[in-house]
Amino acid sequence: MSRRSVLVVAHTGRPEAVRSAQLVIERLSEAGICVRVLDGEADDIGCTGVEVMPSSAAAADGAEVVMVLGGDGTLLRAADLTRSSGTPLLGVNLGHVGFLAEAEREDLAATVDRVVTRRYDVEERMTVDVTARRNGTVLGTTWALNEASIEKAERERMLEVVAEIDGRPLSNWGCDGVVCATPTGSTAYAFSAGGPVVWPEVEAMLVVPLSAHSLFARPLVVSPRSSVAVEVLPGTPRAVLWCDGRRTLDLPPGARVEVRRGAEPVRLARLHLTPFTDRLVTKFGLPVTGWRGRVRQPSRPSPPLGDSQVGDAPAAGGIAGYPGPGFPPEGAAPGPDGEAAGGQRG
Repeated sequence: MSRRSVLVVAHTGRPEAVRSAQLVIERLSEAGICVRVLDGEADDIGCTGVEVMPSSAAAADGAEVVMVLGGDGTLLRAADLTRSSGTPLLGVNLGHVGFLAEAEREDLAATVDRVVTRRYDVEERMTVDVTARRNGTVLGTTWALNEASIEKAERERMLEVVAEIDGRPLSNWGCDGVVCATPTGSTAYAFSAGGPVVWPEVEAMLVVPLSAHSLFARPLVVSPRSSVAVEVLPGTPRAVLWCDGRRTLDLPPGARVEVRRGAEPVRLARLHLTPFTDRLVTKFGLPVTGWRGRVRQPSRPSPPLGDSQVGDAPAAGGIAGYPGPGFPPEGAAPGPDGEAAGGQRG
């Protein structure tokens, strides 16, 4: 039987991430798991007994999971290493919002224990494949987990583009750029640009113009089977393509960027069955105090949880004023129909 291995990726520019990496490595090693670290991070982490790997896709090959210690930017960097191998990413948020992370810094020890005992689920997130062309010549190909954005490269001038959906022109925009996002990326750049929040299980692509001077410049949600193209019109300023804020390509006037559903998803390890709604409330601090909700009584006992299920872990973060399904609000008694008093809903 081959030895178990885990790749640890950390934002070594943060002392807290280095200390966290050292703790993770110590606990995993004590459990008999081989720990890998990237060659560019090994000196900063300074642990002995680890396997130093090149900062390439080979680092994640054969690993059970990649533990990512940092913010969403660190997790996006780690996604570059794992997309081809399909190794799941488990993020521990040491940044600010950390929408892609599964655990918070105070849960670090418990998170390591879940990895040791293999008590996590894995979900797949849609990606996009991106191709840039000019006059039929391919300028470059890349991919994105969050978004591909076509942006102006000169601050003082607007970008002139035309958007195309499924081979048909949609609209011409004078704008700062266009964001083509996945559901995962709907809470990232596209969110800041006024795009909709899309639940991760919804398969779709978003097209969000940036500061467009046009009567029709609304965020668009298109089918995951659609192809989206953005053409930089001739005679306009040069543009730049950014994918996940990491990979970049200069776009001369006349360039065309084509975005399609990615051939390979990114896999994320999940410890909690936290609904996405609760994640939104927790991450953005949304006000829900006073919500009465509906009291639900189980129709039959729930089956016992097996080792492969993850319902035994507390949800990451709580919601103030919301006691959860099945419990009446504080100070309210359930009504005869199973609803909290005064909490009738249509």
